[in-house]
Amino acid sequence: MFIDGKWTNAHNQETFASYNPANAELLGEVPSGGKDDALAAIDSASKAFPSWSSLTAYQRSKFLIDAHRLMMESQQEIAEIMTQEQGKPIRAAMNEVQYAADFLIWFAEEAKRVYGRTIPSSRSDQRFLVLHQPVGVVGAITPWNYPVSMITRKVAPALAAGCTIVVKPAEATPLCAKAVFQIFEKASFPPGVVNLVTAENPKPIGEMFINDARIRKITFTGSTKIGKMLAEGAGRGLKRISLELGGHAPFIVCADADPVHAAKGLSLVKFLNSGQACISPNRIYVHAQQEKAFLDELKSRVSKLKAGPGLEQDSKIVPLINQQALEKVETQVQDALKKGAELISGGERIRDDSCADGFFYAPTILSRVTPEMLIYREETFGPVAPVIIYQDEDDLLEMANDTHYGLASYVYTQNLKSAMRLFEGLDFGIVGINDINPTSAAAPFGGIKDSGIGREGALEGIYEYLETKLGGFSI
Repeated sequence: MFIDGKWTNAHNQETFASYNPANAELLGEVPSGGKDDALAAIDSASKAFPSWSSLTAYQRSKFLIDAHRLMMESQQEIAEIMTQEQGKPIRAAMNEVQYAADFLIWFAEEAKRVYGRTIPSSRSDQRFLVLHQPVGVVGAITPWNYPVSMITRKVAPALAAGCTIVVKPAEATPLCAKAVFQIFEKASFPPGVVNLVTAENPKPIGEMFINDARIRKITFTGSTKIGKMLAEGAGRGLKRISLELGGHAPFIVCADADPVHAAKGLSLVKFLNSGQACISPNRIYVHAQQEKAFLDELKSRVSKLKAGPGLEQDSKIVPLINQQALEKVETQVQDALKKGAELISGGERIRDDSCADGFFYAPTILSRVTPEMLIYREETFGPVAPVIIYQDEDDLLEMANDTHYGLASYVYTQNLKSAMRLFEGLDFGIVGINDINPTSAAAPFGGIKDSGIGREGALEGIYEYLETKLGGFSI
């Protein structure tokens, strides 16, 4: 763990192992921290806060610029660690390191753009001034599916705003987190500004974030269930909170869309990271007149997806993170088939050659999916494309919005009127119009309803870590 600028073991000297999901290989062991370690990290961050928040925006920016440079210099090394520990293809891992570095450089610049303002008063002897100041110490909990970029997406705006931070990474990917914090160490952030507590059991760390009054903000990416628990606890302490939770993204292929173009886009985004992404399409609505052309093209493309460990050349279908994830996918597919879905391709675990010892599931296409099926309602987080055939576009918005989630959504259409109607009518925080990658460090990312609270990235991202202060001056 990294606490107060030093690498340290857990207070109880316990450790836990990290494994490669592609072959169950032991990758290493890391400290398994508990409440004492979380307390030490919070102590350190609290002690560092006054001096860090007193630096100018330009001074804080320089640290982030240095971290960006160092991360890009270590891109290959970090990507290889990510591929072995999380499983994604090496090319995708390289892209994620770039994405992670983007947040560092973006918020290095945004630090200098936290502007205040003056407000006219009705009194001639009064002046109003508004300024923004850092919230304080932040507790961050990050996920395993994007184990590097989700750290910088929280750390960079927090530090740019003048906050200090304690990070609890996912227990499945602690080595990725360690690699990121080695970059922060090389960038010479002052002791206590950035702290890392690894733990096999996340509950005691989360409880410390909730119960320690010095933690003034909690930021979390993960499941809706845990997000709601954290929000409830944060509410008791009136702490600020940002949540980026689950999704159940609709992917709409309108009657006027190019079905081949739509199928190409779907194949790229659906099977990215083997479907283990919160913005992965989960309900694919295809107009009846586009059904054959769309499914033929999708099946053709999916048949060419090679399964294998991420370090193997051209691997596209990589392992799911663990046995539980594999069983969830199997359960949803079998439930759909029992209830009348049509299996177009896939539908089984892969046990061939280099996939024999890993958690691999074949890229799967299901057609004729209906609302009675689990896969229609539950987030899959796996390489399964459930296709729903529709006839009337007037029902599209009602069908697409029929979910408790509200993160990402996608629309393929060649009609500007349809694009605008669906963009405005979809009850989701992100809408990609003929665009499968509507994300960037410069763009606000986040959802509504059960998909979360707040936004990450863009100028909105830094304001999640700032309080607004009003000064009324009588002169």
